[in-house]
Amino acid sequence: MKVKDAREAAKMWVMEHASHKEGFKGAYFSGSSVHMPEDAELPAASDIDVMVITSETEPPLKLGKFTYQGVLLEITFLSWSQFANAEDILSSYHLAGSFRTDTVIADPTGRLRQLQRQISPRFADRYWVRRRCADAMHKIQRGLQSLDASAPLSDQVLSWLFPTGITTHVVLAAALRNPTIRLRYLAAREVLNDYSYDAFYEELLELLGCKRLTPQRLEQHLAALDATFDAAAAVSATPFLFSSDITQAAKPIAIDGSRELIENGNHFEAVFWIVATYARCHKILVADEPSLHERHKPAFEAVLADLGIISSLDFRRRADEVLAFLPKLESMAETLMKANPDITDVTDKRI
Repeated sequence: MKVKDAREAAKMWVMEHASHKEGFKGAYFSGSSVHMPEDAELPAASDIDVMVITSETEPPLKLGKFTYQGVLLEITFLSWSQFANAEDILSSYHLAGSFRTDTVIADPTGRLRQLQRQISPRFADRYWVRRRCADAMHKIQRGLQSLDASAPLSDQVLSWLFPTGITTHVVLAAALRNPTIRLRYLAAREVLNDYSYDAFYEELLELLGCKRLTPQRLEQHLAALDATFDAAAAVSATPFLFSSDITQAAKPIAIDGSRELIENGNHFEAVFWIVATYARCHKILVADEPSLHERHKPAFEAVLADLGIISSLDFRRRADEVLAFLPKLESMAETLMKANPDITDVTDKRI
């Protein structure tokens, strides 16, 4: 399916299922599809991300991934309060990229397009790029400092893994690139290779602990994850923020997408999402079918062992390694900003 047709399906869903709801304030596209040409084929391992804005103080849990008119959509709800001013959005490494171009699907108040007109010409200003990098750095610090050694294994993995993976988002923010989720390591590698900082990318992989994994070994882990995924998807009942990622509809992304990376010679870049999916599956199994958690746990522990994680002490040690790396990461962000001719310096920061 063409990207244009997939976007049209997403727009139709918004018009039919969201626009008439009380408190609806608008919707816009987000994620990797924003930067895809309209006439390109939407990859099988991609979805269309849509942000729906509501006036509710506490937005509903995201609907997540589901198929609509043959398109895998991911619907997330955001609070209108997050869109009070352009400065806050420009400072957010997750929100700003969607306002670099016109991604608006629906805008009943006119506020979203007003924000886009304010944000777009300032997106590449060094002052705001630096603030977005700082936003990502702070998220790494907050996440790693909150590690709880008494938490279940899956929670410890997620609490270490996702903040560690945000190191790639600092690189992507500094290079004016989309802070993609599943393909973050592949995107960061491309940026660093473009600027001939391949050695720095190797350090990011070392922080993840995957440098000694072979493609063959990772294929074994993926095969075990495939079975774990099916088991978790079959019993999933407890609602988690990520629940829709562990469904048969989402399997082409979680499993097939990882397999595609390995087959294309990008096995290091597949590790992050394989481990994240493993942890999410086991969080579901612990909640909804503990006996299946015990059955599949050895395979989960095996992939962690290959990353050098055997006990809770390893999570703390690895977290401290990432925290100690942050000054070097900040320096690299500054280097990338200086090397990027698209980044500008604007004296007047007022909006």
